[in-house]
Amino acid sequence: MSNDELETKYVATLDAFVSKPDEGLLLDAYELGRTALIQGLGVLEIASLHSRALATLLSRSATDHDRSRLMESQTNFFVEVLCPFEMTHRGFRDANGVLRRLNELLESQAKRIAFTLHDEASQLLAAVHISLAEATHDLPPEMVARFEMVKDLMSQIEDRLRSLSHELSPPVLLELGLCPALEVLADGVSKRWGFPVTVTSSLNAEIPPTVQTSLYRITQEALTNVAKHAGASRAEVEIRQTTHKLVCSVRDDGIGFDSNPISNDTQTGLGLMEIRERVAALGGVLRLQSHQNQGTDLTVEIPLEN
Repeated sequence: MSNDELETKYVATLDAFVSKPDEGLLLDAYELGRTALIQGLGVLEIASLHSRALATLLSRSATDHDRSRLMESQTNFFVEVLCPFEMTHRGFRDANGVLRRLNELLESQAKRIAFTLHDEASQLLAAVHISLAEATHDLPPEMVARFEMVKDLMSQIEDRLRSLSHELSPPVLLELGLCPALEVLADGVSKRWGFPVTVTSSLNAEIPPTVQTSLYRITQEALTNVAKHAGASRAEVEIRQTTHKLVCSVRDDGIGFDSNPISNDTQTGLGLMEIRERVAALGGVLRLQSHQNQGTDLTVEIPLEN
């Protein structure tokens, strides 16, 4: 149905309802609202359509009584038209609540795993070190040398477990906040993958812990994507705060991709699913700009109200 056809039907249905209000015509009003929603109209657009329909019918009203009856009846009609929009908004809000709780559960599990890696696994490895030292105490030098290689491998395992535990639940994020944690993350990515990552920030107020954690995870995932897929020689992380929102961007100078349009397979291949879910849970917006051989700019905007 075209917009003109929708408007024509809207005027006719509203006129019929004013003439003889009944439940059947209210159901028609609901269906008009659902059609408008499916066609991509927003609340302001449907309000404008209703206003034009109302003006059309007012111009046709012959008496003050007709105009008065129109103004009294149109409210119930318009409320029914808006019901699909309200239900969609409620569903979106509920879905965001579920995603937020899921993210909080995942963070709780990550902290538990990090504790296990850092404390329990480290204690077990320390016990193995002690046992090896005791076992090699009376061995000849050539045998001790072989065990030294085992001890070196165990030390590497300890370092890797410590690094993984910090990535799962970075202490610096809890102790110092988002910006220092991003700098530590950038330094780790630079050392591991061999390209420089710079961080710039301009924050002027306290950020809720949930938002801090989500932005850290989003940046972590974005930099991992850069390292694995972009073939970049450098990357930049910028985080800034305005009056009503927090903006975080991750840019690289890598191979990019054709983002107009972006296929679902490409989005999944780039590992954006987790980022999209975290952004959606905070009611934010994700923007991705990229072209082949021109790098990629991933920008997240998070509202700070509520």
